[in-house]
Amino acid sequence: MFLVAGNGTQILDVAGPAEVFSRCERLLRAARSGASAAYELRLIASNRGTPLIETTTGITLTCHLSYDRARETPDTLLVAGGAQFEDLDCTPHFLAWLARYGKRSRRLGSICTGAFALAAAGSLDGRRCTTHWEFAERLARTFPRVMVDPDPIWIRDGNIATSAGVTAGMDLALALVEEDHGAHLALQIARELVLYLRRPGTQTQFSAPLAAQLAERRPLRELQLWLPDNLTSDLSTEALAARAHMSVRNFGRAFRREVGLTPAKYVDRLRVEAACLRLADSTQKMQRIAVQCGFHSPEVMRRTMIRVMHITPDNYRARFGVRMR
Repeated sequence: MFLVAGNGTQILDVAGPAEVFSRCERLLRAARSGASAAYELRLIASNRGTPLIETTTGITLTCHLSYDRARETPDTLLVAGGAQFEDLDCTPHFLAWLARYGKRSRRLGSICTGAFALAAAGSLDGRRCTTHWEFAERLARTFPRVMVDPDPIWIRDGNIATSAGVTAGMDLALALVEEDHGAHLALQIARELVLYLRRPGTQTQFSAPLAAQLAERRPLRELQLWLPDNLTSDLSTEALAARAHMSVRNFGRAFRREVGLTPAKYVDRLRVEAACLRLADSTQKMQRIAVQCGFHSPEVMRRTMIRVMHITPDNYRARFGVRMR
């Protein structure tokens, strides 16, 4: 496995996925009494002739080798994000190497702004991909043949997988481990790394409070703080407007303008996130979870989860729930 990084990379874009694959290797070796490696990870510098790269922290990483000295074809090739890629400070020689080795590899992927390098190499033409939300519009504008979706934390299109920034790289790495070695091992790694919840690629890059803007008006800000702890209350637009001491029409307009979502969509996201936590960390029945999260019934919860996350409660629990532990 090759993990490519360049100057200006975020150290977590490298260290996060690398630790996931390293944990997988150690667990499998222990289970198989020292059997052959599952992942032989090689950190590859995008700098020609030197294996040294400087991260945004000022810490210099010594890679195994520079890209121009790489000869073997990796099973999986991932490109970590960094200023060198987002600023398209890539040499034609490196991009030609990336395009060539990307085609030879069984799997190709990127973490954060590593998607810029894949796009510049032509590997993402006609493909769906994602990157850190802050750079998604720029990626789409710079490479119009690439179909950029700024919302998911990671996307798989054929044999190419791309992810959002920082911790989303660990989610992508866990998904690749699950694909190679099963969900049980992926969940075991997530628990060892104290990752609160393994997230499916369909999950948005932000939780509802983070995805939304913080309202300027004090009544709306106070409402945003009150909502997560009161999901079983009447959260209709009319009830929320009354709580904010605003007319329904004025409330709806102000909320959407200042928060960025309609009140109904904001509430749906809060309730879905609460349901996901319970689905993953408990064995409670669907009826009880639905009630605790403010849904009128399990069927309403199911429809809302499909609309918001494109996954059913049963499928979410099957993939991420405690029954797999």
